[in-house]
Amino acid sequence: MGRRSRTTLKSVTRDVEATRMPSDGNNPNGRHFVFVDTPGFDEKDRSDMQILTLINEWLKTTYKRDVKLSGLIYLHPITHNRMAGIPYRNLRMFGELCGDVAMSQVVLVTTMWERLGLYEGQEGEEGQKVGERRVQELRNKFWKELIEKGSEVDALKKATTEEAWRVVNKLIERRKDLEKTAVLLQQEVVDKNIALKETQAGQALYTDYQKRLAAQKERMKKVLEQVDKSKDPGLKKELQKEYDRIRKEFDKTFAESETLKRSLLDRFLSLFKGKPKAKGVKISAEGL
Repeated sequence: MGRRSRTTLKSVTRDVEATRMPSDGNNPNGRHFVFVDTPGFDEKDRSDMQILTLINEWLKTTYKRDVKLSGLIYLHPITHNRMAGIPYRNLRMFGELCGDVAMSQVVLVTTMWERLGLYEGQEGEEGQKVGERRVQELRNKFWKELIEKGSEVDALKKATTEEAWRVVNKLIERRKDLEKTAVLLQQEVVDKNIALKETQAGQALYTDYQKRLAAQKERMKKVLEQVDKSKDPGLKKELQKEYDRIRKEFDKTFAESETLKRSLLDRFLSLFKGKPKAKGVKISAEGL
């Protein structure tokens, strides 16, 4: 989720962007493709709920026009040395948003292999070995559930047009024997008329907010304890600034979580709407 720039791991995609690619020499299938890029859940000036709403609106609109995705490519920078924080949140939301049925349409692709030496200080074969160990960990832990549901794993070892088309064409060849299917979020919102906050992706985001609130609350408690113990006026002032910063984050997270909170009436009414055939894919938190 989210296109990456050449010099940073941050998402540079602001909106859901669709780009039509005509047939050319790099595309031996001779077909026209429409590539859709989405923002990641890692933006400072927009909440995760705003990002989810943006993606939901695009998926809902296209699904109502009977447009279904032929395949999904999930990009993961191999330079990430830990699957925690934003990378884990992106993956978790991807699993809940797509659902288990659509996983057969997914290719999990590691990228930025050429930059391993820059990030790890190990060039050539040693850097590649580091990458291979990370891929193995992804396969055995964090991608395990997705692979079991039919997802494939690939690697974009070189940032070239030819390599990118290789991954796309591999996905298209695989799709010949499979029917296009809607992702879980489309089934929930359009077919079942479920409110976004009641979808599995919405509730996964709500759970994530609750975890963040608990962590922020604990951090505030520890900072206050340090303030009480410190006898240094300068340090007390800095600690108070830190507390105010965390408190601001806490208030923002709380406000966002409230938009996803389900009332007892919401829960009761959802029983009459039925459930889609697909269900969200739960990503393992083991090793975090």
